[in-house]
Amino acid sequence: MLLAVCPKLPMRDKTSTRAFYEALGFIAPNDSYPDYLMMNRDQVEIHFFLYPDLNPLENYGMCYIRISGVDALYEDAVRKQLNFPKAGHIETKPWRQREFSLLDPDMNLLTFGEAVG
Repeated sequence: MLLAVCPKLPMRDKTSTRAFYEALGFIAPNDSYPDYLMMNRDQVEIHFFLYPDLNPLENYGMCYIRISGVDALYEDAVRKQLNFPKAGHIETKPWRQREFSLLDPDMNLLTFGEAVG
């Protein structure tokens, strides 16, 4: 039985990665690993591994997070002036998902989506 999936994304700097995800409401329940970080919010858990030589312009790390309340999270991200990719602002897609995307400090793409009727 499969229970959950936790994406593992690269990070160059643990402090900046943690600060970005904390701005999104994630917490780090156990920060005792120097080269690894786990961030949680609600039922979502994302892991990060230290990759100091990562070239962010060549990073293709990404994950899709299904949520409820996508508009509120989007408005919060705008208020906090988080990094939106060019086509990352909120819109309702033809596949009946209301989505927006953010780029973290290492250019990992996070897309947040909520099903719409």
